[in-house]
Amino acid sequence: MTKLEFIELNHELLEGMGSYCLRSKKNSKGYRQKNKWLQNSFDEGLKYVQIFKNNKQVGFIEYTAAEYSSRVVYAKGFLVIHCLWVSEIGQGYGTQLIQKCLTDAKRLAKKGVVVVTNSTTSWTPSKEIFFKNNFQCIDKAPYGFELLVYSFNEEFEQPYFPTDWDERINRYNQLTILRSFQCPYVEVATENIVSGAMQLDLPVEVIDLSGREEIMTLSPTPYGIFSVIYKAQLVTFHRLTVRSVVKKLKELR
Repeated sequence: MTKLEFIELNHELLEGMGSYCLRSKKNSKGYRQKNKWLQNSFDEGLKYVQIFKNNKQVGFIEYTAAEYSSRVVYAKGFLVIHCLWVSEIGQGYGTQLIQKCLTDAKRLAKKGVVVVTNSTTSWTPSKEIFFKNNFQCIDKAPYGFELLVYSFNEEFEQPYFPTDWDERINRYNQLTILRSFQCPYVEVATENIVSGAMQLDLPVEVIDLSGREEIMTLSPTPYGIFSVIYKAQLVTFHRLTVRSVVKKLKELR
């Protein structure tokens, strides 16, 4: 008989269980940074819910109030889903996790729930599962980003993306990495950029974004937590292999 269990992490459980992503490398710098980020974020109301099947982790969802979110979206009064991932598709786990978020949003008297998606990468949740759960696309941004929303009342002011993306990216000419540690893979993504740049003798500036205000002001994409810019061009907002880094940078030289 299948036993499903939802476990919401808190300070104590995180120390014992750890988070989901990169859990096979618990001694890695990226994993430790993620857990430190989570410990700080729990106090802001962030929810990190894992789903277990017969005591085995099979997925998780992470969400928080828009006022504390790492995504570049104006969504006052909404919850923002950062991540949704399951190891077994077709079992309904993703839908159950989304419904858990929607239930929390109603309990907290929120206006609804939003999520940022991008079909060009697996670094954002897949939009199909959200359409299946009656989310609607209400805004788009450069580089393939879409804003999906589940609003509890159509009369509410709807969330939206900023529109000054060109202005944001034009600030950077030198090879620059903007990052936050909401995702544990940001560290290895950074290392690959630095390694590729070293092969081309390019200096790299790394800017650690200290919180939502900086993310909302400086990020050149809605993803918020990882951006690489060179000569006012977006190199990537997700992890690349060192070989891909070198290729992209050569194209922009």
